Amino acid sequence: MFQVNRSENRLKKLEEKRFGDLNLREREHLQEWLANQPDALGEDLLIIQKEFDGFADTRERLDLLALDKDGQLVVIENKLDDSGRDVAWQALKYAAYVSSLTKAQIVDIYQQYLDRHASGGNAVQLICEFLEVEELSEVVLNPGNSQRLMFIAAKFRKEVTATVLWLRESQVDARCFKVVPYLFGDELFVDIQPVIPTPEAADFMIGMAEKETEARGAQGEQKSRHKLRRAYWEAVLDALKEAGDTLYQNINAGKDHWLSAGSGLRSCPYALIFGKTELRVEFSFGRASAAENKWLFDRLMEKKDQIEAEFGNEIQWLRLDDKKASRLQFSTPCEGYDKERWPEYVDWHVEHIQKWENALRGPLAELNQALKMNESVKLPD
Repeated sequence: MFQVNRSENRLKKLEEKRFGDLNLREREHLQEWLANQPDALGEDLLIIQKEFDGFADTRERLDLLALDKDGQLVVIENKLDDSGRDVAWQALKYAAYVSSLTKAQIVDIYQQYLDRHASGGNAVQLICEFLEVEELSEVVLNPGNSQRLMFIAAKFRKEVTATVLWLRESQVDARCFKVVPYLFGDELFVDIQPVIPTPEAADFMIGMAEKETEARGAQGEQKSRHKLRRAYWEAVLDALKEAGDTLYQNINAGKDHWLSAGSGLRSCPYALIFGKTELRVEFSFGRASAAENKWLFDRLMEKKDQIEAEFGNEIQWLRLDDKKASRLQFSTPCEGYDKERWPEYVDWHVEHIQKWENALRGPLAELNQALKMNESVKLPD
């Protein structure tokens, strides 16, 4: 790894170190880094437990247990300067142990983690948010024998890499990540790179996985909940078209509980929400930078009185300081799966998305212009 000296147009090599030389330890350091920044492993993961020891008749502990975006369990084993010979066997045992965990057990494990390490929180709600579903009943957690393995170390022995490659050939999703610390003066850097599979192979495999997901999705269209939502959104889109509303004119009905449309502000969509017990209209700040989202939210909230007066109701202003995104929403209770009441629900969505857009259109245009004028200005953290 190199530092670029731009004034001299030269490279300076950073000093590669061993974890042992820096008095860095597996549990106190590497494990904590990954627990708090799991996307360092190249994907969105939800850490649901660390030092997990909930195995019958054994006192063994796995380092980190996570969920991926498909609801699969991911066993993460951390080593420092050397993977050792037995880490693959160790992780395989853990994968076997957790393969029998039920949805209720996974929720309980995550709730314990939240209570012990994250000052509390609602495990069901947070899992639903992570998986982007309205209700936990919509997903299967830990299906079949699809548990995944991730190994992290500075150096992998041949016994380990050979085993991981064999596992991959056997359709087990096992991966190796090389983690190397570097010093630059008093600053410590850590480089985490996938080595099995290589990034090039991973791109190909991701493409194949997406194809498989698409096929599964086509089969899943027969699920009653998906068919019901699609039918509801078709009714809403027809009603919007009849009302002359153009916001959703290029949007197709889908199987999800939400239906989004662009607002003119990048990564900040309008959304209609259709749930089992609630209807909502939303506007989200979902840009890549949390600082930008909070800055935009705060600027819009300066016009709160004007927007609510135009909309005709009080709005929930959710800054969500502990999350990247922020959101505005207005809701009403419903019995969403009672199709006899759909006409009134469709009318509610049509009426309120039109009021929503009318109330926000002007302030958002001003906000977009202010953002463009301040593109070169660093937004506050």
